[in-house]
Amino acid sequence: MNKNNKGTARNTLYYVLIILAMVMVVYFFLGDGNDETPEIQYSTFSEQLEAGDIKSFNVQPTNGVYQITGEYEEEKKVNNNDGLAVLGSTESTTKQFSTVVLPNDSTLSEITNLADENDVQTSIEEESSSGIWMSLLFSFLPLLGFLVLFYLMMGQQGGGGGGGGRMMNFGKSKAKEADKSANKIRFSDVAGAEEEKQELVEVVEFLKDPRRFSNLGARIPAGVLLEGPPGTGKTLLAKAVAGEAGVPFYSISGSDFVEMFVGVGASRVRDLFETAKKNAPAIIFIDEIDAVARQRGAGMGGGHDEREQTLNQLLVEMDGFEGNEGVIVISATNRSDVLDPALLRPGRFDRQILVGRPDVKGREAILRVHARNKPITDDVDLKVVAQQTPGFSGADLENVLNEAALVAARRGKKKIDASDIDEAEDRVIAGPAKEDHVVNKKEREMVAFHEAGHTIVGLVLSRARIVHKVTIIPRGRAGGYMIALPKEDQNLMTKDDLTEQIAGLLGGRAAEEIVFDSQSTGASNDFEQATNIARSMVTQYGMSDKLGPIQYEGGNQVFVGRDYGQTKSYSEQFAYEIDDEVRKIVNDGHDKAREIIESHRDKHKLIAEKLLEYETLDAKAIKSLFESGKMPKSYEEESEFPSENGRSYEDAKRALEKKEEQGRVNDKEDDSTAAKEDNSQESNESSSEEQDDHSDKTDE
Repeated sequence: MNKNNKGTARNTLYYVLIILAMVMVVYFFLGDGNDETPEIQYSTFSEQLEAGDIKSFNVQPTNGVYQITGEYEEEKKVNNNDGLAVLGSTESTTKQFSTVVLPNDSTLSEITNLADENDVQTSIEEESSSGIWMSLLFSFLPLLGFLVLFYLMMGQQGGGGGGGGRMMNFGKSKAKEADKSANKIRFSDVAGAEEEKQELVEVVEFLKDPRRFSNLGARIPAGVLLEGPPGTGKTLLAKAVAGEAGVPFYSISGSDFVEMFVGVGASRVRDLFETAKKNAPAIIFIDEIDAVARQRGAGMGGGHDEREQTLNQLLVEMDGFEGNEGVIVISATNRSDVLDPALLRPGRFDRQILVGRPDVKGREAILRVHARNKPITDDVDLKVVAQQTPGFSGADLENVLNEAALVAARRGKKKIDASDIDEAEDRVIAGPAKEDHVVNKKEREMVAFHEAGHTIVGLVLSRARIVHKVTIIPRGRAGGYMIALPKEDQNLMTKDDLTEQIAGLLGGRAAEEIVFDSQSTGASNDFEQATNIARSMVTQYGMSDKLGPIQYEGGNQVFVGRDYGQTKSYSEQFAYEIDDEVRKIVNDGHDKAREIIESHRDKHKLIAEKLLEYETLDAKAIKSLFESGKMPKSYEEESEFPSENGRSYEDAKRALEKKEEQGRVNDKEDDSTAAKEDNSQESNESSSEEQDDHSDKTDE
């Protein structure tokens, strides 16, 4: 009811403003209502009064002047320029006139003497009250408009606050209490993060049964910080806490604290914690807290930086002089390196939980959770899918199964099979295939030998990775690509593993130089990855014999507020040596790749030719070609899905329609066959009944 009343009041105010604006426009163009009486100059009035052309007139004070209106003895022609000037000037005859006279004694005495000499009737009227009101209206109407505009602005700023958008209510918190009935997510829906989940389960148990912990002298944690890469399930864990906890749960984004007005963020923090304390025990969830909790003292926003004020208030509310009993703050961020150190100390965020990318066991559990509501064939082994998706986050794995379902639907299937999931993995890694992309013959050959170079080096240097698939079908920005998967999940990489990766990345350029004696732009991304790996080896991991085990650069991303103006921790001489060492590592990898391809030229050429013929080779075909020089017998050249062979959208659509039409024809044939069988069965039954009747008659 309150929202409806406020909406009605706002609509009424809107229409009142429209009416006032219309009145002002009409008054501006049409005058003050005396449009039928033409206005003349005072000099003309004096001449006509002296000549005896005026029969009578009256004088009325109006807005500090004297308004004179009167009547002629005879009708006169006048140019009517008043009113809407856009209509042009018109001539008309009238006996009425009006003029304006300044209120001074000499002018009034002159008018009086002329009227007496020519025997003109004169009358004096009091000042009109309508003129005063109109003057006041047009004086205060602009001020009223500014006040109404300010009111509407305040209503918009405070629309998300606890007061529902009333004026000056923008300092209220925008946090929303979670609806227990609407939130269906529980801890059983969170997979692949068992240790992280256990930490939050303990927090929920503390809120439900605090005496079990307080009897041992334990205090409730003030805050829990969930940090990790995007898509690893930080917000999902918070939703599970909201679903499991039997206490009020308030959620808000870090950006909701900062507005255009200074001090609003701190006010909203105070209001949020006051609301939570009134309903304690309670949980506050702040998503993307790095929006307001960045390091202070950077000098980038002045002494009255809105973010710093908001952070100061948050620090005080979490662990200040008054304390914060019964309220737990859970926050999520993927940039914990930029958070203020005062926020990360015990007493504020007691627990800092790293929610990293899942391992192979966690990926399998995540896939099983997301596969619950999807029909999957028996040939799909989610354990194998988990092994084929190293480095994938929970969001990536959910996207893989969703893409697989879309691919299966596009192919007209009732269930998702292994080929659909394989296509979905390629889509997530490199994007959709560009079947209609025109590639000339020479460029296609260069791409085939380029990818075959990656494949050969990957097959020979198989310490850490196994070649999974190679294709020359363009996907995304890549003209072709080779996928090499690790044998098992690795948390540590050795120097040999990294040098082999660099050699594998440079295998494509080495193949171009050996086969075509040229260099193309297709290896730019390979160089970027190889250079980053080599630079990390030198500056972070201490894997350079020349520079020694010293870390020259950190692994954190650049934060302008912290890193602005800071110089490098090493001299220009060391900078030159670092660049020289990085160049040496990359060149060694390039030489290693050339050596491998030169020693396997026949196999390299065979794989490139088969790529030109089949466009895509899987791990089984690559292994067979490398070992025996032949394609496996079970490898199919043609796709069983004709819609995917179309070179345009129209071709694919026609192929699908043809397939559906063929399916309907087959259904009709099956129905007709079944009907024929039913008719033959009925005829057999009727003939048998006739034989029985005949036998009965014979017996009689």
